[in-house]
Amino acid sequence: MHNDTLTKTLIVTIGLCLLCSLIVSTAAVTLAPLQQQNKKDELKESILQVSGIYRPDVAIDDLFAQVQPKVVNLSEGVYVDTPSADNFDMVAAARNPAFGTPLSASADIAGISYLPRYAKVYLIYSDNQLSKIVLPIYGYGLWSILYGFITLEADANTVYALQFYQHSETPGLGGRVDDPKWRALWHGKKIYAKNAEPKLSVVKGRVAASDPSFAYKVDGLSGATLTSRGVTHMLDFWFGDKGYRKFLEKQFYGMATR
Repeated sequence: MHNDTLTKTLIVTIGLCLLCSLIVSTAAVTLAPLQQQNKKDELKESILQVSGIYRPDVAIDDLFAQVQPKVVNLSEGVYVDTPSADNFDMVAAARNPAFGTPLSASADIAGISYLPRYAKVYLIYSDNQLSKIVLPIYGYGLWSILYGFITLEADANTVYALQFYQHSETPGLGGRVDDPKWRALWHGKKIYAKNAEPKLSVVKGRVAASDPSFAYKVDGLSGATLTSRGVTHMLDFWFGDKGYRKFLEKQFYGMATR
């Protein structure tokens, strides 16, 4: 009798499939905590980088001791204890009716669909004095939502740095939001004008040093008009009434309106 029957072949194939599935499932369950921790560490590293205190020779958690995460009620501009800042994800929470609301098409200039009721911000301290304020921002570019952080100086109006940690923009075009030379242009720019309206924007072409609004403009990304426009819409949204404006005004003595 032949040993290679259809039944035996099916039994062996199904057995191998079950074994492989078991191995993959076990690996996924086993590695999940490690993957989650790596994701948290990468986010911490981004915050440290955009705040200018990252050092590759020092443990991330040691450096993060200078960072104080806080949860803010955006509509009231105040810090809250609930939800806790420990594991709060403002982007994911925004889709939960208890933590966010859908945005109308006219209000959703950043293309994010849902407005978080609470935001997680990061205060950087040096010698027990507030040094910088790190604010999460996100919005749609050309192909994707760009997720990043913008760091303000202690005056709550001067930009220290801007950095995106996740996006799918076109390499060499919109993907140049990661270019250190372009990111360096943000240092020292101002968010608000005297009328307390967000004025900072990414313009088409280059900004002349003689431009009266030089402090409120950043050079555009050549060949990436829609990504540049998306970054501007993102800034308008997050520093407007639905974003951080009330928080900055209330917590930093109106400095954001200067």
